[in-house]
Amino acid sequence: MNKALELLKERGFFQQCTDEALLEKKLNEGPVRFYAGFDPTGPSLHCGHLVPLFAMAHLQGQGHLPIALVGGATARIGDPSGKIEMRKMLSVEQIQANAESLKRQISRFIEFDNDKALLLDNADWLVDLNYLDFLRTIGRHFSVNRMLTFESYKKRLETGLTFIEFNYQLLQSYDFLVLRKKHNCFLQIGGDDQWGNIVAGMELIRRVDGLDAAGLTFPLVTRSDGKKMGKTEKGAVFLDPNQTSVYDFFQYWRNVADADVEKFLKLYTFLPIAQCIELGRKEGAEINSSKEILAYELTKIIHGQEEADKALAAARAAFVNGATGDLEGMPSIEIEASVVAAGINVLDLFAQTSLCKSKGEARRLVDQGGAVVSDKKIESVDAVIDSSSVVDGNIILKAGKKRFFRVVVK
Repeated sequence: MNKALELLKERGFFQQCTDEALLEKKLNEGPVRFYAGFDPTGPSLHCGHLVPLFAMAHLQGQGHLPIALVGGATARIGDPSGKIEMRKMLSVEQIQANAESLKRQISRFIEFDNDKALLLDNADWLVDLNYLDFLRTIGRHFSVNRMLTFESYKKRLETGLTFIEFNYQLLQSYDFLVLRKKHNCFLQIGGDDQWGNIVAGMELIRRVDGLDAAGLTFPLVTRSDGKKMGKTEKGAVFLDPNQTSVYDFFQYWRNVADADVEKFLKLYTFLPIAQCIELGRKEGAEINSSKEILAYELTKIIHGQEEADKALAAARAAFVNGATGDLEGMPSIEIEASVVAAGINVLDLFAQTSLCKSKGEARRLVDQGGAVVSDKKIESVDAVIDSSSVVDGNIILKAGKKRFFRVVVK
């Protein structure tokens, strides 16, 4: 088996392939140009984007040539794949700003120097399309009956599928056609919810230009409890530290279930496969060191070694007697010593942090017995936090067993 294809299968990046024999043949013949798309519907990628990013990096490591396609045009419509409702429409200016942010994050995984990869935006060829010409030359190749057989559209029909979303498959297919023509892009990769769009693009290429192409999809990653990967009670886990702090990002991966460790090490690190298996099969207290390695390796890729070191030190400090060691990497706010000395209601204090969005959420945390201040469990919503809770210039707040926050007393 081709080494690149074998690597993808070993690490869990293989769900469906349109023609595995053809793809293997092309991979063996020489560098294959391939692409994955990222719609800039927000200012940051999130954990759900990590699988295609790692897959691209692995393929590039085997000598193949990635195209990271930012969907500056398709983001104006919204892909219905995997969605139960229509996306919020964004302004063109916001989409452009988001696209620039995504490009920086993608560069963490893909090496673009010396023409080793391309970073493109489909706004370059979609924005100025003539709609009538597009319908005549492209739309005529699509069967509505055929489109409705794809799972992504069937699901959306239950809640309502708009015409604007219905056009998304045509536009993504046209992307593949353009990339095949201009850049000899043979392969499209993506999550398994993109299967219908990928197949439609291949069929369009064959009908318009008579060329072959291939598609490969990855499994949609879920946790061992069946929940969607990269989701927390607070929402998505983002790669942008302004949306998910480096510490919280580290903690998310440090706290994964034991059963997920081997799978996540294979998917979300570049550690050798044998090491991933060995680390993932540890038991008892030893599996925690494997989780720490997972969190550290991924945080280092996304945020750099210095930030990963800080997060690791802060995480260890928080779990050893609650508030010792290097706490610099822990999310924090500063409060004047005089304010603390006067006393702060516990609900007001927690509501100022990322642990609770509101006083109501803080109240529920206290009522459920999950609020801890400087290693002391808070029993009452009327509790007042003052200077007696300050240890080495800090007040360490804890929500539940694994979420920490530092109040720096100045």
